[in-house]
Amino acid sequence: RYPFSDGSGHITVATTRPETMLGDTGVAVHPDDERYAAAIGKTVRLPLMDRLIPVVADEGVEFEFGTGAVKVTPAHDPLDFDIGERHGLDSIAVIAEDATITLAGGEFAGMDRFEAREAVRSRLREIGAIDKIESHPHSVGHCSRCETVVEPLLSLQWFVDVGPLVGPAIDVVKDGAARFVPQRWEKNYFHWMENLEDWCVSRQLWWGHRIPAWYCDCGETIVSMEDPTSCPSCGGSSLTQDEDVLDTWFSSALWPFTTLGWPDETDDFTRFYPTQTLVTGFDIIFFWVARMLKMGLRFTGRAPFTDIVIHGMVRDVNGVKMSKSTGNALDPLELADQYGADSVRLALIQAAAPGHDIPLNTDWIDAARRFGNKLWNAMRFAVEFMDVHDVPATGGYPTDPQDEDAWILSRLHEVTQEFDELLDAYRLSDAYGLLYAFAWSEVFDWYLEMSKSLADDEDRAPAMRATLGVVLRDLLKLLHPAIPFVTEELWSHLGDGSDLLITAPWPDPPQCACPD
Repeated sequence: RYPFSDGSGHITVATTRPETMLGDTGVAVHPDDERYAAAIGKTVRLPLMDRLIPVVADEGVEFEFGTGAVKVTPAHDPLDFDIGERHGLDSIAVIAEDATITLAGGEFAGMDRFEAREAVRSRLREIGAIDKIESHPHSVGHCSRCETVVEPLLSLQWFVDVGPLVGPAIDVVKDGAARFVPQRWEKNYFHWMENLEDWCVSRQLWWGHRIPAWYCDCGETIVSMEDPTSCPSCGGSSLTQDEDVLDTWFSSALWPFTTLGWPDETDDFTRFYPTQTLVTGFDIIFFWVARMLKMGLRFTGRAPFTDIVIHGMVRDVNGVKMSKSTGNALDPLELADQYGADSVRLALIQAAAPGHDIPLNTDWIDAARRFGNKLWNAMRFAVEFMDVHDVPATGGYPTDPQDEDAWILSRLHEVTQEFDELLDAYRLSDAYGLLYAFAWSEVFDWYLEMSKSLADDEDRAPAMRATLGVVLRDLLKLLHPAIPFVTEELWSHLGDGSDLLITAPWPDPPQCACPD
């Protein structure tokens, strides 16, 4: 209860942080809240501190929440800071950087913030200033590293005015010059862009790019691309650089072009900027994607990429995000040792449906491992028992194919064509699911098994050998991006060993069709 200074009663405020009331400089109510119409403009006496503070009307107050009257502590709450700025309220810091109460906290100075919370509550109860205490579940920010409760404090920081950057970054997506895949993530992007505040880019860390600002003894602040040698105001040379570093996302926002030699028109910059595709997670659309677009458009006049492919979060079988702290993370290095790197890679690709979270578990990886074994055994049979050698990089179709040969070649043509279309649409999960099913069911379990029974047939073996060589050759090419190590090794046994699979031409669907 905050008593009015004129003795006309009191106003009741609600708070979950009673220790911060020591720094209150106002009480705010909504201008349309009739309950407090007569209170606006009055002053109240702050309990425990005996300080007079005004009652102000502000539309930032939710009058249906709590009592409808909120204590205003500009130094320790972002909303309160905004209210304080609008009404010219002082900011009194009562919590220090070490989370103890400052001298401005009077009799509570030196206490830990949580110790002070209990002490303030006890003193308020003693003087009869508490109306009631009740449980109120709410979100409290914690440090991601040590789980310490984060305390909002006022400090001097550097900001980027994002206003001039927002419009072009919105237009480039609306115009289709840059697009999200899946498209539904555009809504998320526009929401962030249309509700941006100025970007705080300074950090109080040991490592990072230094803020390019220097201070002169005369009070002048110099911001410069180059290290200044003298003050432009007084001519003095006693300059001290700001100790803050840039937000890592600021540096990351410049990455697409600064890594290529910008601002110089280097060969790399000319060749690789802008690039075609960015693949990233939905959780950094705001932190990274939006900022790369803004910076790229601002400094080069072009978006740094055209396609923004969004993948989901890797989660466990119960849908929980994998992390070390929860103990449900799978170590990719350990998985690679146990199942092989190709198995982990294929499992991740197959589980990564566009825009959806990835429910990864060892069953997926084990299935990918079994597929690799199946492919290995199929190649071993083709080479050792069917004598499939010296398969040309392209062509090489049988001159006298039978119906079975023509059918599997036509299926290879269809699958290759559909596979390419799925890749173009960034549907990697569907693409490799298609290839997995075709290889296992139609090539391994049907055509290869049939080949075993006809391996000694001198009339059938030549066409079947050529067909099998073509199918396995193109299958290795299509599988190579997902399982590069196994396919590269198997490729060395198909040809003369002089060329690498990674440099071989990509299968062209018309080449996969069986000749008439």
